[in-house]
Amino acid sequence: MPQPSTSLQHSPRPQWLTFDCYGTLIQWDEGLRDAVTRILQSKPGHNIGTSDLIATFDHHEHALEQTPPHRAFREVAGEGLRLALQDLGLQASPQDIGVLTDNISAMPPFPEVVPTLAALKARGYRLCIVSNTDDDIIAGNVAQLGGHIDRVITAQQAGAYKPNRRLFDYAHQQLGVTKDDVVHICASPHLDHAAARDIGFRCVWVDRGTGRRPLPDYTPDATIATLDTVVPLFDGFGW
Repeated sequence: MPQPSTSLQHSPRPQWLTFDCYGTLIQWDEGLRDAVTRILQSKPGHNIGTSDLIATFDHHEHALEQTPPHRAFREVAGEGLRLALQDLGLQASPQDIGVLTDNISAMPPFPEVVPTLAALKARGYRLCIVSNTDDDIIAGNVAQLGGHIDRVITAQQAGAYKPNRRLFDYAHQQLGVTKDDVVHICASPHLDHAAARDIGFRCVWVDRGTGRRPLPDYTPDATIATLDTVVPLFDGFGW
């Protein structure tokens, strides 16, 4: 069952709902495992596991995103993969980087996502994605979301990656809203909860059972298990 906080329940109805994309709307973990498995299968004679490469890639990717100057996600992901493979004693090829970044665009939504977005649109909400990616990469994912997304704001546009608050400040500026006009919905506590804590916008966490935990100094305004439960949650507030 959704777990709302009193503060969310008694706050005003938002004009906009903003969403993290990968892991919230789009099956990031599943797609990343598929891409990494294919990359490792192309390199015989090793005993590197998929989870090992993903963990090492995540470390490098997040570090590179926060290292100036700002670089396109395709470049960050490619360099992160190269460094991760190097750490594990393997060599990256241009084909490996293509497998990874092309696979991101093809990652599908979770089964409940498109009907949920349709239900939220029918209730009058405007929907925006705020994502750590490039415009050309996310276009393939947005095309699978049923035409329900009104705006897409990326790290490429803002020149900053989450958890840097500049991405959310830019998004709110582009939407013409304050933090009080928005509820953000995400599955990524490390990135999105840090921005919610620092900026003070309302935030619903989709805890899909991946093992990711909230930050020790932040509690989301509500926690749900799948995106579709946000509809009865909001309906229960009279929104």
